[in-house]
Amino acid sequence: MAQVGRSAKPNDVTTYLIRRVAQAILMLVIVSMVTFSIFFVVPRLAGGSAENLAARYVGRTAGEEQIAQAAERLGFNDPLPVQYGRWVKAIVVGAEYDYGPGVEHCPAPCFGYSFLAQTPVWPDLVDRLPVTASLAVGAAIIWLLGGVSVGVISALRRGSFFDRAAMGVALSGVSLPIFFTGLLTLYLFSYTLRWTSPGASFTPFTANPAKWAYDLLLPWVTLAFLFAAAYARLTRAGMLETMGEDYVRTARAKGLPERVVVTKHGLRAALTPIVTIFGLDVGLLLGGAVLTETVYSLPGLGKYAIDAIGSNDLPRVMGVTMLAAFFVVIANLIVDLLYAVVDPRVRLN
Repeated sequence: MAQVGRSAKPNDVTTYLIRRVAQAILMLVIVSMVTFSIFFVVPRLAGGSAENLAARYVGRTAGEEQIAQAAERLGFNDPLPVQYGRWVKAIVVGAEYDYGPGVEHCPAPCFGYSFLAQTPVWPDLVDRLPVTASLAVGAAIIWLLGGVSVGVISALRRGSFFDRAAMGVALSGVSLPIFFTGLLTLYLFSYTLRWTSPGASFTPFTANPAKWAYDLLLPWVTLAFLFAAAYARLTRAGMLETMGEDYVRTARAKGLPERVVVTKHGLRAALTPIVTIFGLDVGLLLGGAVLTETVYSLPGLGKYAIDAIGSNDLPRVMGVTMLAAFFVVIANLIVDLLYAVVDPRVRLN
């Protein structure tokens, strides 16, 4: 675990890494159980039947006889532990789905097969992931640089006009929902001033970096405005607390330049909670920025999940859920490993 104290030996670091990776794998297993329970166990406890579950796979237009046959072929009448084992096995080695007219092969990693779209879920997730990743990474850079910078300046100029104005804007950013600011900025900058792309378009970075940034500029700013506001307030609070510590006063007494005191001694220690929420926020967004992608009609994982819910396509919903959980667990692992780099008081033991 990460703790305050002595410097870590190489063996301590290796042990820590192995333990954290093992915990991350265990967490993924637990998440898979919870996800399976939500979609398979809970409906049964609520009085649902295997036919109800099969209807979510084959669509709403299928007849009762077709649904009953599909439930039998897909194994929904088997015991729940058997179904869970088959589901996990499909992720690792792939699966064959017998839906009556034929048998569909789903190669590994098989996160399910959509009978409505007649395609495996995993290739769809891979196709949508670059859109969501581009949105999340670009917005994260903007809100991290903007939020932390504003928070530091506000803390150093506590009570000034800049401090009051910045925190007022931050309060507005936290309060206003994405669907409001997104539609407002879309109307103003895309349809009225025509400065930015109106949305519903995505150009891969490798094809045209300039067009890629132009298409995503407004979604980046809209999404970053919400997060930057929270980061500014959190950074300001952390800096105000850290700059009053004894070791900061000692650094000043030694005659170190104020820039070194602020960046090396104050900011690094204040960034520990920022690193925590930053990793989790990015992990969550990589699973799909639902509101932003819906407002701007971006074909990412978030809109993919919304479309799947609207069409009652259970395999696609489960695929997005598992992928989002994977990103959150990995982000949490990376955050734990970065603690010792960001905060000099933290060592690995």
